[in-house]
Order: sequence, then structure tokens, then C-alpha cells
Amino acid sequence: MSLSIIVAKASNNAIGKDNALLWHLSDDLKRFKKLTMGHPIIMGRKTFESLPGVLPGRVHYVLTGNKDYKAPEGVLLFHDVKSLMESLPEGENFVIGGEHMYKALLPYAGALYITEVEKPFDGDAFFPEIRPEDWVVTEETEGEGNIPHRFITYHRK
Repeated sequence: MSLSIIVAKASNNAIGKDNALLWHLSDDLKRFKKLTMGHPIIMGRKTFESLPGVLPGRVHYVLTGNKDYKAPEGVLLFHDVKSLMESLPEGENFVIGGEHMYKALLPYAGALYITEVEKPFDGDAFFPEIRPEDWVVTEETEGEGNIPHRFITYHRK
């Protein structure tokens, strides 16, 4: 089992505000779909609720502290990191948000797929600092669109 993180973050590490994305980048959304299609996606309850629905072609793993939360059919629900991690299948699994999930699962991740938006945004959810001594950049490409951004892939050293 491998754990990867995928995130779009501003230069000040902001990733969202009021449980919504801070920008719309068409090429980022296409990259997200391409990378995660056919793989399990792992998220917190608030991130799941921010989605337009269950994303096709991906098994959804949702972590919540709310024991009374009822997820839609086909969504796998967990209440602690240990049971979530034990249930993940072989192959690449993607953490897609939000802030608390990134903080909790970053220590287990072997790869980071980051869209770095090259300006700060006002947010209320943030991605944790990436320690350069822990990661090596394995790919970097410029994004296209109205907001300057880069796609950076990191692998754990």
C-alpha cells in the first residue's frame, strides 16, 4: 500500500475557505482526475461534503470523528486513522483533503502531487509545511490559466 497526497495550495499554504476551493484552475482539475481515477481517495467529512457527490471511478474513504454521521452507500466510513490505514488496499491511495487529513497523514505519505499557486490567498484551511530535508522534487511543470501555478511532484527521500 502506498499513500500519496494531492493538493492545490497557495504560496501561503492556503487550501480553502468556508469549505470551498479558493480558485478554479481547469488544468488542475483535469490533473486531479487523471491521477486519482481508478484509485481510492481518502478525505475528511467536510471535504467529502464539499464535493458535488461521489466522484466516479474512485472508492471513497471518509474519516470523521462524528460517530452518528451517515455516509451515502458505497462510501467507506472510518472514525480513527489506524482503522483507516489498515483498510487501504494495495497500490496507490490518494489523500485529497482537508487540512486535518493532510496533517494526520503526511507522515505516512511517500509522494506529494502539489499544485503550487504562485500567490497568497485568504483562507481558513492550510496545508502543513513541507520539510525540504524530507522530500525531493521528481517532476515540475508550469500550469496554464489565469492564475500562475506549477505542478510539482515530490517523493520522500
